[in-house]
Amino acid sequence: MNIIRIFKSLADETRLRLLHVLLHHELSVNELVSILDMGQSRVSRHLKILADSGLLSSRRDGSYIYYSGVRTRELEHLMELIVQAGRSSRDYEQDLNRALDVMEERKHRVRSFFNSLADDWDRLKQEILGEFSLARVVREAGGDHKAAADLGCGTGGMLLDLSRFAELVIGVDSSPRMLEKARARLQGAGVDADLRLGELEHLPMRDEEADLVVMDMVLRHVAEPLEGLREVSRVLRPAGLFIMADFDRHDQEKVRQKYGGVWAGFTAEQLEQWMRQAGLELLKLEHQQVRQGLGINICQAVKH
Repeated sequence: MNIIRIFKSLADETRLRLLHVLLHHELSVNELVSILDMGQSRVSRHLKILADSGLLSSRRDGSYIYYSGVRTRELEHLMELIVQAGRSSRDYEQDLNRALDVMEERKHRVRSFFNSLADDWDRLKQEILGEFSLARVVREAGGDHKAAADLGCGTGGMLLDLSRFAELVIGVDSSPRMLEKARARLQGAGVDADLRLGELEHLPMRDEEADLVVMDMVLRHVAEPLEGLREVSRVLRPAGLFIMADFDRHDQEKVRQKYGGVWAGFTAEQLEQWMRQAGLELLKLEHQQVRQGLGINICQAVKH
């Protein structure tokens, strides 16, 4: 850690504002341009200085690069000082409010996408996943559960499977149209499920309410994936099981447009890092090829 380089990089008001907002949210250059109301070249120049000093991390998603503040043990006290300083600054508060607008726009796009495709969603999933079934992975994991939750439950297919070995079944989705389809499907099958409208970054669930949580091809639709995984950890009971599947990172923009997603999938390394940060211990991660040259990562984790 080059302390002189770090302090030099922070000796600028714009860079402090950038780092402050990026300690709260992962954002692209275009989003930062909108939030700080500055030119792209100016924002990019300051981001490079912060990144070169080791204060920012970045990851590519499709044609965009997303930045976030680094929170290592060495930098913990410095980053907390910047966060606290921002609480007494009107400019910093305004930056965070604009960043929340960006997050809400991401969520709005997801809700609109699923509301428009509710009638065709099961067919679209089959079109790309083929014979893969996360429900089979859940069954093979075994065990009886008091409460099982499907986050991003869609039209309710997974809830039918969960009802076979869980006393209480909870389905959460941000799309009212999807929940309507799920309710009709479950009632037709004689299954009593607790369906709740809500965002995965702010789950309408109590702390430690479930001992099994499932997320089937959903994380890439979450505006802030790490926050979504932290919510998974919050609602899981100690030693509770989390099972998820989603696309490995890809660069097929046509796939993203047709099947939706704020993100173009995630690498195994990224998922492992996020789970660790969220308080989840990764037990197993498997990779499986599906259709159209795509792969999926299948994870099983437990809450610490």
